[in-house]
Amino acid sequence: MKYDEFLARVRERGEYNDRDEAADVTNAVLEVLAHRISPGEVRDLASQLPDPLGDVLNRAAPQQAESFGIEEFYRRVAERTRARPRTAQWDAGAVLTTVADAVTGGELNQIISQLPSSYAVLFGKADLAD
Repeated sequence: MKYDEFLARVRERGEYNDRDEAADVTNAVLEVLAHRISPGEVRDLASQLPDPLGDVLNRAAPQQAESFGIEEFYRRVAERTRARPRTAQWDAGAVLTTVADAVTGGELNQIISQLPSSYAVLFGKADLAD
């Protein structure tokens, strides 16, 4: 999937006003995700997403994954986007369902396997959630 197509899908799913808003939200969600999964998985994901999204992930990746729940995920996204956590939940879903469309099934399974089951719904995989 090309970058413009990725942003178009995020924009449509998130009902954002323009491409720039979709790009800002996408970057924020990917930055938070990069802190939650292992650095190796960040690199693998970055390799399957169009530039500059891979660069966003690689720049955001810490030395070691952090462990935090879905509410903290929303809080961190909200902090980056200056939105409320409920809005951040919407934003995360718009971006991560698009990520799920853009990567291989194996890569998606690797990402989801590193997260609590409550995250599965964000990737459009509600059947994997508790």
